Amino acid sequence: MKQNEQVKVAVFVSGGGTNLQALIDAQASGLIRHGVLSLVISNNPDAFAITRAERANIPAVIISGREYPSQDDFEAKLINTLDEYGIELIVLAGFMKILSEKFTSRYPKRILNVHPSLIPSFCGKGFYGLRVHEAALKYGVKVTGATVHYVNEVPDGGEIILQKSVSVKKGESAESLQQRVMRQAEWVILPRAVELVSKEIMNTRRGDKK
Repeated sequence: MKQNEQVKVAVFVSGGGTNLQALIDAQASGLIRHGVLSLVISNNPDAFAITRAERANIPAVIISGREYPSQDDFEAKLINTLDEYGIELIVLAGFMKILSEKFTSRYPKRILNVHPSLIPSFCGKGFYGLRVHEAALKYGVKVTGATVHYVNEVPDGGEIILQKSVSVKKGESAESLQQRVMRQAEWVILPRAVELVSKEIMNTRRGDKK
């Protein structure tokens, strides 16, 4: 496949970038073929994800809330940067900042998010990171997992693309469950979803040209 035909993907990060690394590895292994990781944007200048991007020779841009304190200015900078790099698909991979409806509506079915539960369980406002797994254990569920979904104006409310389940072990901690959900579900379905949606975008492009 010609590189200039591939869908350009931007990954939004705030922390360590383990999901970003899963995408980098999936691209290197050939699992992601129709998309190409073309940009990493972080709202945290200290995020280790930036180092991961640099090691993979992916351009990394820091757009900090300190530099752009207003939501409008912050998102205007995001949009300008995405346009500059010709981005067609956005992946939220541990991005700890809420995007407005004004922003999300600009990219319908072009923003993906991975959430560490089987939506509609343990999702929505306030459910992120370890909190999700603590809630799952408190409720006593026997099966949890991860979901990749499109992003809209409702937190974790967009259409589901892929899900993968993970069994909950007796007596395990939220921390151990978090690690297993990442390894067994998030890092598996996020690259698959990026490839799936990239292929759809490419097919739509070809259809538009006919």
